[in-house]
Amino acid sequence: MSIELICVIVLGLMFVIGTWRDINMGLLGFVAAAGVGGLVLGQAPEEFLAGFPVDLFLTLVGLTYLFGFAQNNGVIEVIVHWCVRLVGGRTALMPWIFFLLTAILIALGALFAVAIVAPLALSFARRERINQFMVGLLVVHGALAGAFSPISVYGIFINDYLTKNGLTPAPLTLFVAPFVFNFVFALVVYAVLHKRPGLRAEADDHLVAPRPDSPDASPEAGSGFASGETGADPEAAVHVGPATASASTEHTAKHPPVRLAPRQVPTLLGLIAMALSVLIFGWDVGLVTITISIVLTAINPTAGKAAMTKVAWPVVILICGVLTYIGVLQSAGTVEWVSAGISAIGIPLLAALLLFYLAGLVSALASSLAIIGVVIALAVPLLESGDIAVGGFVAALAIASTIVDISPFSTNGAMLLANVDPSIRDGYYRQMIAYAGLMCLIGPGLAWLIAAVPTWMGG
Repeated sequence: MSIELICVIVLGLMFVIGTWRDINMGLLGFVAAAGVGGLVLGQAPEEFLAGFPVDLFLTLVGLTYLFGFAQNNGVIEVIVHWCVRLVGGRTALMPWIFFLLTAILIALGALFAVAIVAPLALSFARRERINQFMVGLLVVHGALAGAFSPISVYGIFINDYLTKNGLTPAPLTLFVAPFVFNFVFALVVYAVLHKRPGLRAEADDHLVAPRPDSPDASPEAGSGFASGETGADPEAAVHVGPATASASTEHTAKHPPVRLAPRQVPTLLGLIAMALSVLIFGWDVGLVTITISIVLTAINPTAGKAAMTKVAWPVVILICGVLTYIGVLQSAGTVEWVSAGISAIGIPLLAALLLFYLAGLVSALASSLAIIGVVIALAVPLLESGDIAVGGFVAALAIASTIVDISPFSTNGAMLLANVDPSIRDGYYRQMIAYAGLMCLIGPGLAWLIAAVPTWMGG
C-alpha cells in the first residue's frame, strides 16, 4: 500500500471516528500527524508538528477571548436591544433584525453568534406567534452570511491558508458572495414561511416575557443568557395574566432605551478599537484582540478569568489539529497525488462540482472548517494551474460547505435546536432534517453556478 493511500485512509478515518464517536477531529489530527509522520514517514516531532498554525492559533484565542468579555458582561445583550428598538413595534421586521444582528456579530468575530441570538429570536417568535422555524432559519442564514468577513474566524482561516500556499486571496469576493447567497435564501424562506403559522409550543399561551427593549429587560435580566450562559433555558420567562400580555405588545418606541452600565463601557470600546485597528490600519487581529483582552483583564481581573472560559478551545483544537495533519499530507506528497487524480477527470468545472458536493455532504455531519481546509488543500495544485479562478472557487466552496449548517448535526443547527421549546422539538428536528437535505441537494450546485462558473468563464 502506498504512503499516499495510507494518508488518505487515515484522513477518512478521522472524519468517520470523529463523527461516529463525537471526538474532536483536531485531537485526531494531532494523533494522525504523529502516527503517519513519525511511524510512516520517519519524521521527528518538530517535523510532523511543523504544520501547526501558530498565527491562526493566536487569532482564534484572541477573538473568542475578547468576545467572552462581551458575552459575560451583557454588552452583546445591550447591542441586541438597541437593534430591536430600531423596528419599534413592527413585528414583521424582527426576523430581519435577527438576521442582520447574527451576521454582524459573526462578521466581527463572535464565532457562536447563533448561540447568542437564537434564544432571544425564538422566544420572540413564540411570544408573537410567528413561524419559529422561519425565524430560526433566518438566524442561521444570518450567521452564514457574515461568516466569511475578513476579520471573522472563517475568513481569516481561508485567506491566511491561501496566502501561505502562494495563492492570492480575494477577501471581498469571499465575503460578499456568501452574504448575497444567504440573503437570497433568507428572502425565499421569509416569502414562503412568514404567513404560515408553523409549529406551536405548549408554552405559547403562557410565555409573556418582557419586551427586549422594555425597562424590565436589562442586560442582566430578561434574556436568560446575558451572564454568558448561552445554553440558558429560553422558557424561563415571566408568567403573567392576559392584561399584562396585552400591554406587552404595545409599541416599543414608548419605552426608554437600554443604557450601558459603566462596567460595560471598556468592553464596548475594546470591540470598536478591534474593528477599527483591523479594518482601517490592517493590524494583526490575533495580537490586537489579545492585547485588548489583557487591558480588559487588568481593569477587571475577575471578568478576565470568566472570559477565558469562553475561549472556543474545541474550535481552536479542531482547526489547528486538522491543519497540522494537512501539513503532514503535503510533506508526504498526498495532496499532489489526490489533486492529480482530480485533475485527471479532464474537466476542471466537473472536478470542482464534485469537490463542492463532497464538502456539502461531509459538512452536514462534521465540521465545516475541517472540510474547507481539506478541500482547499486538495485544490491548491488545481488552483495553481490557472484553470480555475481562486476567488470564485473559494467563495463557492465556502457556500457549499456551510449552506448545510441548518443540519441538527452541525454546530449552528445544534445550537438552534437546543433553544426550541421541548414540546415542538421533535417536529422542529424533522423540519431541520428536511431543509438540510434540500440544501445538500441544491446548495453546492447553486454555489457552483452562481459563484464559480461566471468567474471562470470571465477568466
